[in-house]
Amino acid sequence: MTKTLIVTDSTSDIPQEVLDQYGIVAVPLQVMFGEETYADGVDITAGQFYEKLVKSKELPTTSQPSPASFMAAYQDLLDRHPDADIVSIHLSSGLSGTYQSALLAQSMLDQPERVTVLDSKSASYGYGLLVVHAAELARQGARADSIARAVEELHQHRKLYFLVDNLEYLQKGGRIGKASAMLGTLLNIKPILSIDEEGIIYAVEKVRGHKKAMARIVEMFEQDFKGRPVHVALGHTADPSSVEPLRELLDQHFDVADVVYTNVGAVIGTHVGPGVIAVFVWPV
Repeated sequence: MTKTLIVTDSTSDIPQEVLDQYGIVAVPLQVMFGEETYADGVDITAGQFYEKLVKSKELPTTSQPSPASFMAAYQDLLDRHPDADIVSIHLSSGLSGTYQSALLAQSMLDQPERVTVLDSKSASYGYGLLVVHAAELARQGARADSIARAVEELHQHRKLYFLVDNLEYLQKGGRIGKASAMLGTLLNIKPILSIDEEGIIYAVEKVRGHKKAMARIVEMFEQDFKGRPVHVALGHTADPSSVEPLRELLDQHFDVADVVYTNVGAVIGTHVGPGVIAVFVWPV
């Protein structure tokens, strides 16, 4: 039986213990603070990243892994597992060139047909959960083609929202104007963001106050999952306590089968800043 191995990148924000549990290979993106370059999740943790972010006068920048990095990861796995195929799932092509780098690496292999590269059209654990699902299926013996179909099906059924605490970073990144940021701060506006079908971040709503924004997120989840058992993942910026009020709300309104806690990593963190909360829900 052909074995299937799973590759992703560091923006999937999968906890390290889960990567280790399933043997998932995460190729790191690069994070740059001026002249300092770090491999995301390797040279810099989420906690260290947010510490540097709040002290930095300028936004850091990020860059996708090179095709050579992906090719090295693929070739190493294929050499060590000559009976295996690979499914490689990556950050939305609407947000990064990571997917294109992986595709180019696949095309350079001697046996490119052994690697299937998927564009998640998502970010953070919004596709990390797809990667973990793929790994679970691979462990059960599923082939690459059936895993790819299952990933697409789950993608259609999971929902996600990011709650931004501070408008400063959206303004610094040019996503909103300075006047809008100042007015929003004065009015205590909390944008609720999501990711559309093309894999682009957009504002779903703008709500006054953190508690009202969390309540609104729960209301939107109820439109899709009311009365159904669900899996939940909660993302935070190296502060797990920040998501507990939202978890309590979800527990009150849903039959929650399990909860995963994950750090929102450097790529999303660069755009939305510290204090962001992310919540991902999908049916059991």
